[in-house]
Amino acid sequence: MTASVQTTISEAGSHVGRQVRIGCWLTRRRSSGKIQFLQLRDGTGFIQAVLVKEETPADAWQAASELTQESSLYVTGVVREEPRSPSGYELAATGIEVIQIAQDYPITPKEHGVDFLMDHRHLWLRAPRQRAILRIRAEIVSAIQHFFDERGFTQVDPPILTPSSAEGTTNLFHTKYFDEDAYLTQSGQLYMEAAAMALGKVYSFGPTFRAEKSKTRRHLIEFWMIEPEMAFVDHEQNLRVQEQFVSFVVSRVLDRCRQELETLGRDTSALERVQAPFPRITYDEALELLKEDDMALPWGEDFGAPHETAIARRFDRPVFITHYPASFKAFYMKPDPNRPEVVLCADLIAPEGYGEIIGGSQRIDDPALLEARFAEHGLAPEAYGWYLDLRKYGTVPHSGFGLGLERTVAWICGLDHVRETIPFPRMLYRLYP
Repeated sequence: MTASVQTTISEAGSHVGRQVRIGCWLTRRRSSGKIQFLQLRDGTGFIQAVLVKEETPADAWQAASELTQESSLYVTGVVREEPRSPSGYELAATGIEVIQIAQDYPITPKEHGVDFLMDHRHLWLRAPRQRAILRIRAEIVSAIQHFFDERGFTQVDPPILTPSSAEGTTNLFHTKYFDEDAYLTQSGQLYMEAAAMALGKVYSFGPTFRAEKSKTRRHLIEFWMIEPEMAFVDHEQNLRVQEQFVSFVVSRVLDRCRQELETLGRDTSALERVQAPFPRITYDEALELLKEDDMALPWGEDFGAPHETAIARRFDRPVFITHYPASFKAFYMKPDPNRPEVVLCADLIAPEGYGEIIGGSQRIDDPALLEARFAEHGLAPEAYGWYLDLRKYGTVPHSGFGLGLERTVAWICGLDHVRETIPFPRMLYRLYP
């Protein structure tokens, strides 16, 4: 008997005509009496195994008959081409080695409520849709790192526990650091500014935490941020990096995750339009557009989700909204020299109602102005002394931005809620599993 080649489902196509052995799980079984069809998965993909009773050893036929949803097994068979299969291949099975028969798997093909699925998130991850999302998420992460690594950025890891905050302590998780107060980070930006003064161009990629009692489709309590920071880069240069970055990431997903996007039913034509340069409007121009849509706001008020959605509807790709009022933006943003009541900042609004995916700005580089901002925002100078040092010892123009990974995944995948964008979401009322 020909020895079997141990392989995976994703590599089955390179073994056409050969006998292989694959470790897998059963997702579904159906039988016509003389033929059994096993839908199998192994984490790398999905394939159908076909058993013909007259051609299959009796023990293998019986073992296949007893398989239940999510039972684990090794299947042996010959790989053959099958044009009707999504992968283009199927397995003519000749052997079944059962590892475990799964009993009463809770997630059945019937409809389940969101709370039920979230309680069983550790099992829900196995579904084809969830697998596709996590594959796309992994490709986005890979693309992000490739973009920055190939352009001379150095990855730097900021701390998770911090004594202060980039944007005040209102929405931070407080903890004790022995006898001191500490917070779970909501941004690594301030530390990345320090790293940029040492390395020029840097980026961080890690978890951040917001203690916002918000229950919307766009918010998570724990999420991942990508935060580049660049020395000798002004506001305009910062925008160019952002649009090149987002265009690159979307292009990589389109190139490498077509099958996963198809599984999700994603309209890829909307993603194919995501090419730099992106349109830009100022905060003042955005107010005028909202007025035309009967959504007028007074000058100095920030936009909410409905406003961002209305603005995005005007464009066929992401749009920058620039020059927001300083009154509701972070203390570190540099004022426009020609109009100091607004700052040199931008939010990048994704199309299709997904809202802000990037927030960025040129940073204040004048030590006197930064000290004045500390006072205006009620920030203790002793907590931010190290941050002020960056302006005292070789200050330079510098800029940066932060991209929220989960909201970006939701947009690229076309998801209704960010809870599916991360393996185990942490939300207002969700800490299990």
